[in-house]
Amino acid sequence: MGIKLPYLFVILMLTTFSIHAQTNSSVTDTSIIIINSAESNRSKNRPANEEQIPPFNLVKLNLTGILLKNYSLQYERVLNKKISVALQYRLMPETGIPFKSTVLKAVGDDDPDTKKIIEDFRLSNYAITPEVRFYLSRKGYGRGFYIAPFYRYASFTSNDLNVFYTDDNNADQSVKMSGRLTSNTGGILIGVQNDLGKHLILDISFFGPHYGGGKGNFKGTTSQPLTPDEQDDLREQLEDIDIPLTDKTVDVNANGASLKLDGPWGGYRFAISLGVRF
Repeated sequence: MGIKLPYLFVILMLTTFSIHAQTNSSVTDTSIIIINSAESNRSKNRPANEEQIPPFNLVKLNLTGILLKNYSLQYERVLNKKISVALQYRLMPETGIPFKSTVLKAVGDDDPDTKKIIEDFRLSNYAITPEVRFYLSRKGYGRGFYIAPFYRYASFTSNDLNVFYTDDNNADQSVKMSGRLTSNTGGILIGVQNDLGKHLILDISFFGPHYGGGKGNFKGTTSQPLTPDEQDDLREQLEDIDIPLTDKTVDVNANGASLKLDGPWGGYRFAISLGVRF
């Protein structure tokens, strides 16, 4: 029996598709071989000294801050060969004055009130510092000499600021004041950062002055009402607190006192940091 025309047509179509598929497969295989060969040739012809671009993410720990009871981490993101952005967070848990024993020796025994304030004083603070880094050396990509304008917001809190006064019985008394001071400053950071290995980095910032303004508000309550003479003596003690170029607002009443500060604020950044790239 002969093959009917429709079936013949289907067989021809399937045969044509099979041949076409095989042809495309051969062409594809040939193309892959050609591409692989080209890549191999480019790899062989690539210069041995071609620049190697390191990873763009960096996390660093400030080692010098630990000596001052400050714990600081910075994340840096490389944007291109010459520019990166970074964000630093610094924290100091509530603690006494760094190098307290050295400060007390400098004060001596001639000023017992100041000595008592230093012994009892405790402080905590945190700061957030964004910056933009411009790398000026040939290596770039987060390596070499850099200049970085930055902004810093900082907050300082104390619950143990003792202010002494004399009561009507000629005995020494104190008011424990607590409050917070915040500052907004800007500055320029100069330093150098280099790789110590494939993933390890060393960042040394050696020049980082910053300047701006700060505001503080501290309050204290006495355990018993103050007489007018006691209020006057406490007010005098608060007025005698010497903070250059800062406006002070002192308010004293029978229940305690408040001290408001408003003036310039500044600081200096210096750090030796160790970190990783990824």
